[in-house]
Amino acid sequence: MVPAWLWLLCLSIPQALPEAQPAELYVEVPENYGGNFPLYLAKLPLPREEAEGQVVLSGDSGRAAEGPFAVDPESGFLLVTRALDREEQAEYQLQVSLETKDGHVSWGPQPVHVHVKDENDQASGHQATATIDVSIVESTWVPPEPIHLAENLQVPYPHHIAQVHWSGGDVHYHLESQPPGPFDVDVEGKLYVTSELDQEAQAEYLLQVWAQNARGEDYAEPLELHVVVTDENDNAPVCPLPGPPISIPELSPPGTKVTRLLAEDADAPGSPNSHIVYRLLSPEPEEGAAGRAFELDPTSGSVTRGAAPLHAGQNILLQVLASDLAGAEGGLSSTCEVTVTISDVNDHAPEFTTSQIGPISLPEDVEPGTLVATLTATDADLEPAFRLMDFAIEVGNVEGIFGLDWEPDSGHVQLRLCKNLSYEAAPSHEVVVVVQNVAELVGQGPGPGATATVTVLVEKVLPPPKLDQESYEATVPVSTPAGSLLLTVQPADPTSRPLRFFLANDSEGWLCIDKVSGEVHTARSLQGAQPGDTYTVLVEAQDADEPRLSSSAALVIHFLKAPPPAALTPAPVLSHHLCTPRQDHGVIVSGPSEDPDLARGPYSFALGPNPTVQRDWRLQPLNGSHAYLTLALHWVEPHEHVVPVVVSHNGQMWQLLVRVIVCRCNVEGQCMRKVGRMKGMPTKLSAVGTLMGTLAAIGFFLILIFTHLALARKKDLDQPADSVPLKAAV
Repeated sequence: MVPAWLWLLCLSIPQALPEAQPAELYVEVPENYGGNFPLYLAKLPLPREEAEGQVVLSGDSGRAAEGPFAVDPESGFLLVTRALDREEQAEYQLQVSLETKDGHVSWGPQPVHVHVKDENDQASGHQATATIDVSIVESTWVPPEPIHLAENLQVPYPHHIAQVHWSGGDVHYHLESQPPGPFDVDVEGKLYVTSELDQEAQAEYLLQVWAQNARGEDYAEPLELHVVVTDENDNAPVCPLPGPPISIPELSPPGTKVTRLLAEDADAPGSPNSHIVYRLLSPEPEEGAAGRAFELDPTSGSVTRGAAPLHAGQNILLQVLASDLAGAEGGLSSTCEVTVTISDVNDHAPEFTTSQIGPISLPEDVEPGTLVATLTATDADLEPAFRLMDFAIEVGNVEGIFGLDWEPDSGHVQLRLCKNLSYEAAPSHEVVVVVQNVAELVGQGPGPGATATVTVLVEKVLPPPKLDQESYEATVPVSTPAGSLLLTVQPADPTSRPLRFFLANDSEGWLCIDKVSGEVHTARSLQGAQPGDTYTVLVEAQDADEPRLSSSAALVIHFLKAPPPAALTPAPVLSHHLCTPRQDHGVIVSGPSEDPDLARGPYSFALGPNPTVQRDWRLQPLNGSHAYLTLALHWVEPHEHVVPVVVSHNGQMWQLLVRVIVCRCNVEGQCMRKVGRMKGMPTKLSAVGTLMGTLAAIGFFLILIFTHLALARKKDLDQPADSVPLKAAV
């Protein structure tokens, strides 16, 4: 009779095959197995990822196997569907492969050697016949071999894994697991796993099975069955918890150790599933750089300083990929992160923002303590202690004329005057200021930017101009016309340097001053001024050659009430004509307009904008309604002139055209008019002809008379003396 116990042993025995062919899998199966079928024999090393295609099981000849073997496509286990007989066939050579739909082999073939273990199920050569009633109680109660179960097995649960059998009847089975696990046994002695196993949680279980009678009494010692949970690569490497940033100095040489990254894998220690390698993901090398800023050992996870330069203040995030299966395809991975901070060192010397300042002009009488210039220096280091600076005057301060003031933590230094300047002693100074760190400098020393040159020019002091009065006053009526001379501003010393005069604070624009002579005139009519008011402006006098030398004085204008219009007297004589050369005559101009709204004054009078008119004529207001027009030049061409006069009232303006006859006058001031030609009167030519004819006739008669006289005297001289009668005495 065939023993009813389970012999199941799965051994993987690598064979010496060619390098490209997987090792042969060796499996032992007891013959005439009396348990339930299908019986799972061994897990095949199929690819972990699902691939397109189907699992093909073939015999040793390459043709499809029609025997009792099959492959569970879900779990990847090789199984047998019926009992085997060693006497019928003791060995089976199988091949398992994964083929695509077009017949291409994507995995395998995997050779499998199945050995049918012999059982004592055949009689010997000498046979005898007898009837024996034998009760077998413990013949099958034998400890089975350890069972290997893959973790995370994807099969329906509960899943049959083994079977025990007590040969006697009236038996009940009881199972206990150490430690407690998902295992169970039914009334037939079949052992089941009821859920997935986790190798990382528990790698081995000890199952104890008791065969008991109905009263719970044990028939024998319990069977012990070892269940070994085989590892699957189901745990990705775990990165260490993030810690504080790692700090390294900015000038660290290549090869300096930064940190070591150690990831952990919960899969079986020492197995490929827990063999971790490392790869640096970031930072990536910059374009054109000689190398990376950091280097990573793929085996130990050690991070060292690379060849690429680093700068103080950088916060660099290192991303490292930790992969199990030694980085092979199909492994799991995690990305670990480490923050590295580049700490500052004092490798930058301070430098001035400007190396040349000036020239700065200072008068020689400037007081000590005066600020000459402010210099600014900067330091590229980040650490505040490395930015502390000292300043000193290196050149140009032998006499101690200048000094420096600065705050220890400030990059600004003030150059101040400590002694009086002298133009005669030194008309200029070049002061060289140098800056350096308080802390010791690492690397190269200070460069040219650590010095700055301040050029100071000393100006000779000249006394400011002085006016003949400290202040000026003038009193004018509110009716004073534009162009009226008010006063003259003069220097106190007439022989001093020439001055230029200006007015300031003339908000109304009433006044103007001649820049050279200093004469102050009214620039326009004093419209808006009220009697009793004062108007103050500032007269400024500047040296013509040194405008910075100046002085000023106040000019106060007192406004008076306009005087009443004076009665017309013989001088000036009003006339419809004016004499040239100029005499004391003028023309009265009336301001009222034909518009009834403008019929009432007062009016303002001004000559038209024509420069010739303003040159030849002068207009003076008489009162609020009339003005007096006279000649401005000594001689004006005699003829009839049309003089434009602009009259304004309450913001409105209109123009009057005044017709004036300019003529030559006699001593009585009467105009001598040019006489025209009269009818019947001789012309100039005829008069000249008549005069010449008259003179010729007179000359002719005179010649006749003198000729006659001359002849008569000659006749008297030719007579004898006694013929001349004597004159009678009276």
